[in-house]
Amino acid sequence: MVQRQLPKVGELLELMQFKKPELDGTKRRLEGALTISDLRTIAKRRTPKAAFDYTDGAAEGELSLARARQAFEDIEFHPDILRPAASVDMSTEILGGRSALPFGIAPTGFTRLMQTEGEIAGAGAAAAAGIPFTLSTLGTTSIENVRAANPHGRNWFQLYVMRDREISYGLVRRAAEAGFDTLMFTVDTPVAGARLRDKRNGFSIPPQLTVGTIVNAIPRPWWWIDFLTTPKLEFASLNTTGGTVGELLNAAMDPTIGYDDLEVIRSLWPGKILVKGVQNVADSKRLVDLGVDGIILSNHGGRQLDRAPIPFHLLPHVVREVGKDATVMIDTGIMNGADIVASVALGAKFTLIGRAYLYGLMAGGRRGVDRTIAILQSEIERTMKLLGVSSLDELEPRHVTQLQRLSPVALPAARPARPRQVAAKG
Repeated sequence: MVQRQLPKVGELLELMQFKKPELDGTKRRLEGALTISDLRTIAKRRTPKAAFDYTDGAAEGELSLARARQAFEDIEFHPDILRPAASVDMSTEILGGRSALPFGIAPTGFTRLMQTEGEIAGAGAAAAAGIPFTLSTLGTTSIENVRAANPHGRNWFQLYVMRDREISYGLVRRAAEAGFDTLMFTVDTPVAGARLRDKRNGFSIPPQLTVGTIVNAIPRPWWWIDFLTTPKLEFASLNTTGGTVGELLNAAMDPTIGYDDLEVIRSLWPGKILVKGVQNVADSKRLVDLGVDGIILSNHGGRQLDRAPIPFHLLPHVVREVGKDATVMIDTGIMNGADIVASVALGAKFTLIGRAYLYGLMAGGRRGVDRTIAILQSEIERTMKLLGVSSLDELEPRHVTQLQRLSPVALPAARPARPRQVAAKG
């Protein structure tokens, strides 16, 4: 029988340890976010539906995005035991410079729409963390202001080739003059993908006040206060505004973009050049033969061609073919530091985060982006320690197995040719 007794007052007092209430609402929310998914939940609660869905959504049935995320979940790690990793080095050399972590911030368009601090928050957080920040051609902060927010860090510029080529050439020159060290030549957006959430929400740039948006704004007054009391939301590098995202992209982009354009841009750009949006081995090999510094395996976050290849599945095949000759990077679907560790183990030299960064931005501005980076950093460090590796260089393909759900269907054997029927003469 268990002996029972009246609780002692002293023992009760030891258990009654109350935390001091946190009066800073943003700090309280962000400290409670333990994963990127937690930040997404906060972002959804605090951001109008049209802006949130623009960030969160993808093209058509959103299969490409779902498959990319599923691919990262469908991995099995293989840790080494009795391999002390009391401390780990998460830094890496990438494109001639250092990054304190094996990921950087991807280019995102219309960023001030998500939260008014926009690219300034992203660039500042990247500077504090010692990682690269990438500004989009469709950014809402100028090249020069991003440089001012990150004056001593790594700034990269993502370039779309416009119908008016001189606009693109001018942006290349401005980025070079501002000290950006890497150009990200994007090739997967000849036309806009069918982003159905945006169409259903009537999403436009700039946002329009309608009965629906006003009703949706009632529980989110802070977003609208920021929107209405800060400088007008517009592209910092383009003059075209007004219309749906698809209309804006189709008006600006050129479906005739080709290898000749890449050659011209390379002649204008003095730094490192990446090609973003590569989705097969053959194109990877051709680009490396042309002398680019690196390629980014990406399907644009699932926002262009739905059912496009899964970058994480493509990664080991591309690394096997061109990994010794060029820097191979990856984005799309990264929501956990373990995703980044798995990518590095399979040969990626670097990774990029897009939605994860924007969820943090929407959840808490600059502090939310800091929280995104801190969460991913903690997950990378913990995963590496549990695998028994002390540096990124120790990660190898043997540490990861891809448990693939989707396997290509074997092609049927070729049918024998049918004999030709000759009409009888009569």
